[in-house]
Amino acid sequence: MEDKRTARIRAADADRERVATTVQTAGSEGRLTLEEVEERLAHVYSARFTDELTELTADLPRPVPARPGFPLTRAALRRYPALRLHLAVVVAIAVVAIVRWAVLGAGFFWPAFPMFWLAVSLFVHAGVRSARERAGAAVPY
Repeated sequence: MEDKRTARIRAADADRERVATTVQTAGSEGRLTLEEVEERLAHVYSARFTDELTELTADLPRPVPARPGFPLTRAALRRYPALRLHLAVVVAIAVVAIVRWAVLGAGFFWPAFPMFWLAVSLFVHAGVRSARERAGAAVPY
C-alpha cells in the first residue's frame, strides 16, 4: 500500500496561476471577501502539492466552459485570409447579380436564390474553420 505522502503530486507554476486566477475571479464576483482572497492567494503561492491547491477552490463553483459562438466574426475574418476572400467573392457575385437584375428590369427578384446558397457556403466555411479551431487542429486558412 502506498504512503499518502509519496502519492502526492507536486504543483507547477501553471497550476498555481490557474488556481490564483480562479480565486481572483471569485473575489471580483463577490463570492469571497478581500481578506479571503488575500489569504487564499498566500496559500496558493506557498502550496507545494496539487491537493493543497484543490482545497483552496473546493467551495467555489466550477467555471462554465465557453460555448462556441457565431463562427463568422470580425476577428475570424482578420485571422483567416481565405475566409475574408470567400466573403469578398460572395459580396461581388451578389452585387453583380443584383445589378444584372436591376438593369434587365426583371420583376421577380431571382438573385435571392444564388445569394442564399452563397451565404450558406460562407457560413459552412466559417463553421468548419471554427470547429477545427476548437478541436485544436492546425487551421491553415
